[in-house]
Amino acid sequence: MTRLVLGSASAGRLKVLRQAGADPLVRVSGIDEDALIEALGPGAPADEVVCALARAKAEHVAATLDSRDVTADCVVLGCDSMLYLDGQLCGKPASTDDARRQWRSMAGRTGRLHTGHCLIQLRDHTVVRTEAETSITTVHFGIPTDSDLEAYLASGEPLRVAGAFTLDGLGGWFIDGVGGDPSTVIGVSLPLLRSLLARCELSVADVWAGNVRPSS
Repeated sequence: MTRLVLGSASAGRLKVLRQAGADPLVRVSGIDEDALIEALGPGAPADEVVCALARAKAEHVAATLDSRDVTADCVVLGCDSMLYLDGQLCGKPASTDDARRQWRSMAGRTGRLHTGHCLIQLRDHTVVRTEAETSITTVHFGIPTDSDLEAYLASGEPLRVAGAFTLDGLGGWFIDGVGGDPSTVIGVSLPLLRSLLARCELSVADVWAGNVRPSS
């Protein structure tokens, strides 16, 4: 049975996959995201940046898996999300002040969340296929009051997520609408993942069968 390995520390991505019936093995990549973004250059298109980051994460995890039981038959999923607004890509804010500036710039406006996906398939401990693609979702931001924004910033949530917002957490109060796949905003697009699995000749049923969450 094919094991799904999630190369991400994102609680949102893990939640999406678990709610969709797949309990992945979690392995966090150790790539230097800032160095990779700098190497791509300031003119790199947004979708290429997040896809390159997702690929780097998946490759790092695939190369460092230490269980031969897993590498005998598995797929490694790497993802990366960034918000595109005013011609710039916005990742996780470095500080509360950065998150506050981010929210003041996007409140009442529309941005595009780019989420890169890379799926690496291993069979008999060898990489046999790599598929990568970016999902793009339009996000319509509300206008939080000053007191609501300060309370949201104080929660610490905006510092842990790309674009300083969530859809499935506290930030959901301030999202007026989403155009596209909502799961992309949380961090992993289920429709795109289904497509990537199909390219690896795997089905959703295969993932369900190989990644059952143990009963408590």
